[in-house]
Amino acid sequence: MGRGFGFHRALDTLGAVFGIAVAAVVVYVILGTEQAITASSFHWLVGIGTVPAVLAVLLLLFFVHERKVERGVPHNGGSALVEPAFDKRFKAFLLVMVLFTLGNSATAFVVLRADDIGLSPFYILLLLVLFNTAHAAFSYPAGRLSDRIGRKRVILAGWGIYGLTYLGFALAGSTWHMVLLFALYGVYYGMIESTTRAFVADVVSSKRRGTAYGLYHGAIGVSLLLASVLAGVLWQWVSPSAPFFFGAAMAVIAIVAFGLFVSETASTGFRQNNLLD
Repeated sequence: MGRGFGFHRALDTLGAVFGIAVAAVVVYVILGTEQAITASSFHWLVGIGTVPAVLAVLLLLFFVHERKVERGVPHNGGSALVEPAFDKRFKAFLLVMVLFTLGNSATAFVVLRADDIGLSPFYILLLLVLFNTAHAAFSYPAGRLSDRIGRKRVILAGWGIYGLTYLGFALAGSTWHMVLLFALYGVYYGMIESTTRAFVADVVSSKRRGTAYGLYHGAIGVSLLLASVLAGVLWQWVSPSAPFFFGAAMAVIAIVAFGLFVSETASTGFRQNNLLD
């Protein structure tokens, strides 16, 4: 499961590497290394960005087919089983993820931090290429590693890297700091995105995973919105470093909560249900 999600995230992010690289070329051709994005360059970026989006929809429509599953037929050939409620570990994990995400503001804030230090749009795009390259490179190995040693260890390690990275963004003052931090930020994403999704699959019956992922991404989305609003307030009224100090502190709290309150060992009921699935 970890390897599967890792493969998915690696290819998704590899697309971002090429896409942002193309954007960097467009910006360099139009602006060079000037400090401001013009309306013309923005229009070019949006226009080029629609091409792969349309192609992706066409590929999905004509070449991707869902596996058909017969509804209402029990897997064991006997009477249908009553679906259990969501595992307590899923609920605890969801709460810890919300707690962590409240300190994890949108990636736009790390871009703003690079701009605050004085980097031009072209160099910021190069940093985003570096970020996505690290993200893609670590997604598949991290997913495989979580299959071998457990999701919990990989998630805790990833959050530890995140906390150190956000602390670095708070204290950064030069270009080389940004290069190192954007790379580490990509490593964090590569370790976490595939592993947390696989963790959800581990603790939820296959017949309820659609609902579980809906709850998971819904909770993360609302938390990220609140985190970004809070980060904007801290940036505006305290300092550009404040959102990153706050994010690092929330990472520490989430690490402690995850270590203490979220178990990775499957219960007997879940193991039986998973075998039947």
